[in-house]
Amino acid sequence: MWPSLLSRFGFTASLMALLAVVLLFSATQAHAQSGASSEADAIRTMLEERDAEIKAILNGTESDFSRAQRQELMTLINGFIDFRAMGQQAMGPFWSDLSDEQRTEFVDVFQDVVRQQSLSDLEVYNSQVTYDRIEVEDDSAFVRTTTRYQGSDTPVDYVMHHKDSTWLATDIILDEVSTAEGYARSFQNVMRRRGFDTLMNSLKKRQARAQQETSEQ
Repeated sequence: MWPSLLSRFGFTASLMALLAVVLLFSATQAHAQSGASSEADAIRTMLEERDAEIKAILNGTESDFSRAQRQELMTLINGFIDFRAMGQQAMGPFWSDLSDEQRTEFVDVFQDVVRQQSLSDLEVYNSQVTYDRIEVEDDSAFVRTTTRYQGSDTPVDYVMHHKDSTWLATDIILDEVSTAEGYARSFQNVMRRRGFDTLMNSLKKRQARAQQETSEQ
């Protein structure tokens, strides 16, 4: 009798333990899914608000903007980009060879070039944007959007990470072409052949041209 009871008790205890593990896993998984869904909503809201603010300034046109409006557009268009992370990707293995001062100089100039060039064709920011998919895993996110511009649909994807209590883009993929990889091919080729000083001289020339073009708009 006792062995039978003990056997039943052992089976019941094992079953209860297994059930507890399953319930705990389900609760943890549900909590993680809920958290990811909440973060996805936050990302969508952030991008939609950014898009609405840009369109409000453009107001269907791309001319006759004040200096203050252009500065605001530049901030809105580029403010969600982590230029240090993108610059580090672009430099690849050469990043570890740079001093802190060189990294700061590179990121500052690289960022300014991109910011200035972002105003070269403002009409594109009047495009209709749809948010097709937002996937969040821990501190990383992938956002797939479709931009309708001049009657054509173009996929625009964002690779993002969570940093300093907000979501920032580390790469923008236009029609399956990575922005960070494009910069990487260009920058690393110069670094490999001619070094950091040559790269910075080239970037500073592009910076000066971009600043001049922005001032003339």
